[in-house]
Amino acid sequence: MTEKEIKQILAENEQLKADNERLQEDLIRLISHNLDLTERLEEDMELRRRVEVARELLEGNIKRQNNADLQDDSQLMALLDVRLEENRAHLNPDFGTPQLAELLGVSQERLIRLFRKQTIYRTPESYIDNLRTLNALRLLRTKPNYNIASIAKESGFNHVRTMQRRIMDIVGMTPADYRALFTRDL
Repeated sequence: MTEKEIKQILAENEQLKADNERLQEDLIRLISHNLDLTERLEEDMELRRRVEVARELLEGNIKRQNNADLQDDSQLMALLDVRLEENRAHLNPDFGTPQLAELLGVSQERLIRLFRKQTIYRTPESYIDNLRTLNALRLLRTKPNYNIASIAKESGFNHVRTMQRRIMDIVGMTPADYRALFTRDL
């Protein structure tokens, strides 16, 4: 082989390495986007199911004097989703299990039993944390000008570090790295 051929092969090798790195970044971005779309689809399907149950509750002439009387846990979960969507109380850092029980009009014990039986979240606190984390992820994607501290505050976290840990647990990267996946082309 001549020196010119060796240089050409080395140049092609460098180009292939660069192409490989770009493709790996694209793959990571696509996987993250796919996970995000899958999560949104699952949330949408679950929300539609719960909205339908809530609609049956509200429009189906089910007359209950107290939410604690609701025997069907799925009805109570649907009502929970509707109430939280209406007032977004979970974005208040002081919002916890007592306030969630009060919002539903049930005892804390009933609420804890409901979460153990009806959800993948074992406690109301983990459910609230998940809602806050999903809100933070949404803001990271849609509000590139917000700083991380503002996103933490607006999502209901008392501390930025808590939000960072939650996001790291869910997506395996820091909030800044997650945001970079969606703002790289902006």
